[in-house]
Amino acid sequence: MYRFLLSRQWVILTLIALVLIPVMVELGFWQFHRHERRVTQNALIEDNLKAEPVPVTELTSPGHTVPRADYWRRVTATGTFDTGDEVVVRRRTNADDKVGFLVLTPLVLTDGRVVLVNRGWIPAAADQMSFPEVPPAPRGEVTVTGRLKADETTGASGIKDLSGLPARQVMLINSEQQAERLGREVLGGYLEQTEPAPAGDTPELIPEPDHDSIGAHMAYAVQWWLFAAGVPVGWVVLVRRERRDREAAAEGTATPGDAEPAAHATA
Repeated sequence: MYRFLLSRQWVILTLIALVLIPVMVELGFWQFHRHERRVTQNALIEDNLKAEPVPVTELTSPGHTVPRADYWRRVTATGTFDTGDEVVVRRRTNADDKVGFLVLTPLVLTDGRVVLVNRGWIPAAADQMSFPEVPPAPRGEVTVTGRLKADETTGASGIKDLSGLPARQVMLINSEQQAERLGREVLGGYLEQTEPAPAGDTPELIPEPDHDSIGAHMAYAVQWWLFAAGVPVGWVVLVRRERRDREAAAEGTATPGDAEPAAHATA
């Protein structure tokens, strides 16, 4: 009745179905774990943005790697901007997806150490090889409030750290690189400035990270699991259809042969 399942065609089809089921289940769990990570990250961002600001020196120090638990933590830093050693970070977009630069300015703290401050986004210059016109930083001692971020690396960001760039232009915001360039102690990570607001609204401050949307990962997970459940159902449907078609074909072949003897007997 079901001997056709041993045919080459059906063996291959069955093996494909057996492979697809665990693959689709695994893809569903992959999307589910992405959903969980997104929910956890949203909660972390929300908690850290709500927390009261603390001095940046309480959370980081020279050579320190900012842990994920401290990402987006609100911190304060008091010192003087060193605009002479200011650099710009190439190929960055603003909230409208326009390509330009980020302005990275060292803030010299009262103890002589330095913290890097991302003051915001500015448009790209017509000549990419020239240093763009950067709005001046506040003069004198200033207290900056911002979100603590970890050093950027090629591995984590996917941004290639190109060499041979024009003077005072970089690809990554990295405290170790800037410490070597400045010859000073630089706190690990950097600040994403939120206060004070710049004069004339430029540089454009970096907006808060999105922590409301969770994406469609859960929907994708359910979709993959439904696909996995549908594979054996589809296999059974195909088997029954094949059996029915074979039985109908067998009956159609047998009927003319059975009718012929009856005709001869009548004659």
